[in-house]
Amino acid sequence: MAMLEGLELETIVFAAFLAFCRIGSCFMLMPGFSSIRMAIHVRLFLAITITWALLAHLWDDIIPNVDRSMDALLVLIASEMLIGGTIGLVTRLYMLALQFAGSVIAMSSGWGGMASSAIDEMEPQAAVTVLITFCALLVLFATDFHHEIIRALIGSYTVIPMSVLFSPQAALIDVTDTLSQAFYLTLRLASPFIAYAILVNLAIGFVNKLTPQIPVYFIGIPFVLAGGIIMLYFGIGIMLSLFVDGFVPTTIGR
Repeated sequence: MAMLEGLELETIVFAAFLAFCRIGSCFMLMPGFSSIRMAIHVRLFLAITITWALLAHLWDDIIPNVDRSMDALLVLIASEMLIGGTIGLVTRLYMLALQFAGSVIAMSSGWGGMASSAIDEMEPQAAVTVLITFCALLVLFATDFHHEIIRALIGSYTVIPMSVLFSPQAALIDVTDTLSQAFYLTLRLASPFIAYAILVNLAIGFVNKLTPQIPVYFIGIPFVLAGGIIMLYFGIGIMLSLFVDGFVPTTIGR
């Protein structure tokens, strides 16, 4: 904070705006805060408030890199927005992977055709998918993952200082690694339901071949639905625990 002594107001405003570019871009893509359920002006004020609160820790990292020339300032703005967007996108990809796994679980359990209002997205999703993603968001906020994101944003000025501009190659490596880890994790979560769907449909197919005069498929639908709900009832706690354990170290650790 001693660096603020003798600085012009314009330089301080530029520094605060550059911090807002990185923090605001991250919050624009973060799970929960980027939901359509949250009003745009609420998201804006939240990003401004957090930026203002974090400036006390960031002045010494930002002020030396503020260039008064317009060309350099535009380059810094674009770089900071891309860096913050990459941090937010890494966390967002895990939620998208969980939504994909929820859709697989819904289809495997026979609930795929029953659409419901989504939590984060505008497109309708299956009720089971909405339940899983909502519970995952609730558990993430209950375990203070948003605090870890704030710590990661502060630490990003040490890992990626403003003097080092955005690297598309490094960002692409982070995104591809995140996609690989996220879908491997969600495949583990959905694997019991995939196995359940294979066994149940195989059994129904055998029964239908043995008694072709009986519409076994339509008779077996309630049992398939009930079996999927029972599996979800006993397994959702373990699923959410594994998701949080895999989510926090791999995303915040970056």
